[in-house]
Parts: sequence; structure tokens; C-alpha cells
Amino acid sequence: MSWPIGCLLFLALMFSGMPIAFAMALVGVIGTLSIIGMAPAFSLLGQTFFDNGREYSLSVLPLFLMMGNFVVQSGVADDLYKAAHAWLRHRKGGLAIATILACGGFSSVCGSSLATAATMAKIALPSMRRYRYPDSLSTASIAAGGTLGILIPPSVILVFYGIIAQQDIGKLFLAGIIPGLIGMAGYAAAVVISVRLRGLDLPTEEKLPLKERLKATRGVSGALILFTFVMGGIYLGVFTATESAGMGAAGAMALTILKGRFKLEETFRTLYETAKNTAMMFFILFGALTFTNYVNLSGMATDLQGALSGFESPLAIIFIILAIYLVLGCLFESLSMITLTVPIFYPVVAGAGFDLIWFGIFVVVVTEISYITPPVGMNAFVLRSVVKDVRLGTIFSGLVPFVVMDFLRILLLIFVPVLALFIPSQM
Repeated sequence: MSWPIGCLLFLALMFSGMPIAFAMALVGVIGTLSIIGMAPAFSLLGQTFFDNGREYSLSVLPLFLMMGNFVVQSGVADDLYKAAHAWLRHRKGGLAIATILACGGFSSVCGSSLATAATMAKIALPSMRRYRYPDSLSTASIAAGGTLGILIPPSVILVFYGIIAQQDIGKLFLAGIIPGLIGMAGYAAAVVISVRLRGLDLPTEEKLPLKERLKATRGVSGALILFTFVMGGIYLGVFTATESAGMGAAGAMALTILKGRFKLEETFRTLYETAKNTAMMFFILFGALTFTNYVNLSGMATDLQGALSGFESPLAIIFIILAIYLVLGCLFESLSMITLTVPIFYPVVAGAGFDLIWFGIFVVVVTEISYITPPVGMNAFVLRSVVKDVRLGTIFSGLVPFVVMDFLRILLLIFVPVLALFIPSQM
């Protein structure tokens, strides 16, 4: 089966309602069978599942999921928001900027965009409504801030990319720090621009004394220590990314205990959610690995590389891939898009001379846009499910300046790749 037929079959299966994990696995099996025959195909399939199923590095996935779920249980998001509010309450739009900063801080110990958006919606939105912030700005700042969860380490999406593209997960985590901070600054700028362009007369509060602001910041010391411990250990080479996941999960559980939130019923729910999400992601991952075998055997990557070789500039290749991702972002949610496209694109990008650590950050930043743009816009839909009296159109209209900032960040990342590569190069 040639790869164009395989791609059409995959799309037909997916749009018929079949889960993407099973669609990728089925097309991968059928395609491999048609190319190398039944016995070699099933031998390759068994080897793929056996080798990857016992792969030590895969344990990073459930451990980081557990870390994020325990962080949610600990209630640290509320402390982060209070601390950011204490520093910014005297500025116009300060509550929205505080939401962005709290989302960034929560992302650094959670690793999930959807969890960040859902959690911060419950914490930040009531305050912004109390101070008469328009729903478009309030919901947009939460939805955009939530996207930072897939970039600021630890990130589940970066784990997936690292496994599929066979890249060092620790370096990917470190590479996401500076672009993540730039994203936070860009979103804060988007809030300021929105307030000024719309002429919003938002209420402010009296500036707190430095002593009070520092007192409010003490509540986030646990989250800060946990992030520094996990990422500092990777940077200094004290432990690997997989070991850091175990340390992070244990640290998050300890943080939950210290905050007095370690209740038996909630803990069982946390462990259940971890197991359920791990199973779902493993199905997707193994489906992607099966599909990758077919991609390699069918010559899809070679043909794509040959088609793109007509472009003399490697930058032209990157901009074509960027355009493809923007189109796919209108059809797929992020995890599906990553698992489907990375096996196809990473050999092409490597052949064009780009660093695959940099490409991982590029892919995640592009994927962030799909979280906040219609028609898929997962973060917008999560907010809509939490805040039922706000229309999707209101949320998406408020997100326009944030999407513009994301495009500027992508251009900055393309033309200044050292932003992603500097910290990993210092390991």
C-alpha cells in the first residue's frame, strides 16, 4: 500500500469516529503487511511493542502525570494566583496579567494545558468578574495562559516528542524554559494592548507594601522549590529526566501532605486519573510507533524530503511545515497532531540541517496556537465547559491579540534559535 493511500485510509478512519490511536495502529499494520509481508510485519510489530513496552524511559510519562495531578490536589494554583495578584493589583489589567503569571507558574509543576486552564478558570475568573473585567479578556487570558502547560517543563507533549523523535527529554525540558518565559511576557503584553486598544477603565487596588507582597509570595515557595529541584537536577546532571519524574512525583505528594490536602478519597481519585491518562497516552504512543514503522517503510519521509529539496533555503522548508501545522491545527487536537506528524517531519527537518531539540520546541509553540484557535481550540472548549454562560465566540474574539503574540514568538524562535538551544548547550 503506497503512502498516499495509507494517509487517505487514516483520514477516513479518523473522521468516521475511530480513536486516533487505533486508526494509526490499523493503518500501520495494514501498510506494513502490504510492503514486507505477513511474517516480517508481525515480527516487526511484536518487536516494536516488546522493545518499547519495557523501555525504562517510558516511565517518565506516568510519573510526570502523577506529579501534575498531585500538584492540582495540593491547591498550589490558588497560592500562585494570590501571589501574582499581590504584586500587580495596582495596575490596570493587573488581574489578567496575574492570571498569566499564575498559569505559567502552575504549568511549571503541572505539565498539562487543559488542567491549567480548568483549574485557573475556577480560581481567577470569579475575581476578574468581581472587578468588572469583560468576559472576553478574562477567559482569553486563562485560555492563553493555559497553553504554557505544554511548553514550560515538565511537559507531557515534549515527552511524546522526545520518545518519537528519539531525543533527550531532559534537554527538551531545558530548551522550553526561555521560550516559555517569552510566551508569558508576550501574553502579558497582549493584556496591556487589549486594555489600551479597547479603552477599558478597569478598577485597581492600592499598591501593597513590599513586606505584604513578600508575605504573599511565601505561599508559592513549595512550588518554586519543587520546580528548581526537578529542573536543577536535570541541568546539573544529578539525575536523568526519568529519575527527575520520580523525584517530582514524590515531591508533589510531599507538597500535598505539607499543605494538609492529602485526603484519602482525593488521593485515590488522583491515582485513578493518573492511571487512566497513562493508559490513554500509551495507546496513542504505541499507535504512533506502529504508524512510524509504516512511514519509514513506505518511503513517505524520503519522498517528502525529495519534494522539499527543490527549495534552496532551509527556512522555506520550515515555513512550509509551519503552514501545514497551522492547517492541521484546525482539524486535530494537539496530541493527535504531534503523534501523527512528528514521524513524518523529523527526518525531513534533520536532513535540512536543523537541530531536533529546537524543532521540538518549534512544534510545541505551533501546537499552542491550536489550543486557542477555532474550530478545535481545546482550551476554549474547556473554559466553555467550566463557564457555561460565556459563548465560544466571546472567548475566541478575546484571544486574537494572544494569537498574534504567539506568531511573533514563532518568528523569533525561527530567526533566533539560540533562545531554545542555549540552556541545553550548557548541560
